Amino acid sequence: MKHWRWGAAGLVALLHLGAFALLGQVRPEARFTPAVAPIIVDLVRPEAPPPPPPPPPPEPARTQGGGAPAAPSVVRPARPRPVQPRPEVTAPPRPAPEQPLVVGAAPAPSPTPGPGQGGQGTGSGGGIGSGVGPGVGDGPPRIIRGPSVGELRDLHPPEAFRRRIGGRATLACRVRLDTTLSDCRLVDETPTGMGFGQAALAAARYFRFRPPTQNGAPIDGREVRVGVEWP
Repeated sequence: MKHWRWGAAGLVALLHLGAFALLGQVRPEARFTPAVAPIIVDLVRPEAPPPPPPPPPPEPARTQGGGAPAAPSVVRPARPRPVQPRPEVTAPPRPAPEQPLVVGAAPAPSPTPGPGQGGQGTGSGGGIGSGVGPGVGDGPPRIIRGPSVGELRDLHPPEAFRRRIGGRATLACRVRLDTTLSDCRLVDETPTGMGFGQAALAAARYFRFRPPTQNGAPIDGREVRVGVEWP
């Protein structure tokens, strides 16, 4: 039994020696890898840029007229314009027609009293005009009172009032010394046929006029035109 164990151990030893001998004879081929060539980098400082070129020299000023001196300026004063004579104003051959005094009823009562008709005279101050003595002259008739709004509304023609139609009429009357009007006649009416002419004749009794004056004295019977209007 011991001889068999020693024989097996010797056999294993021989096998190991043979393997070592075989490895010593067989050499593996070593692969040669060429080395990579190195990259050489040179650091070079950049050169400074050249200086900018100098600006071009200025061109000499060109003179016109060959360099001759300018003539001295002459200042002439402005000539005054000739004054044209104003044309003479000649009086018209006939006086302008007198506009009628229009008195009407406003659609709404006014908060302030209405302006009256002013008068004027041809003489004033120190006796200039046709007046006698200092400050006395002629004057036209001036209205003192006219029909009120309520009086005109009461005289509005019924048919026109119902249809809400307004109108007007012009009267020619004479002013008496007692400030009343008389001898009134109808001059025109608009619209016709609605009764505004008769209503204006009825409204003449409400007018009061200061008579015109001549040489400082009132005149009786001077004609005046009065317009009456209904809105």
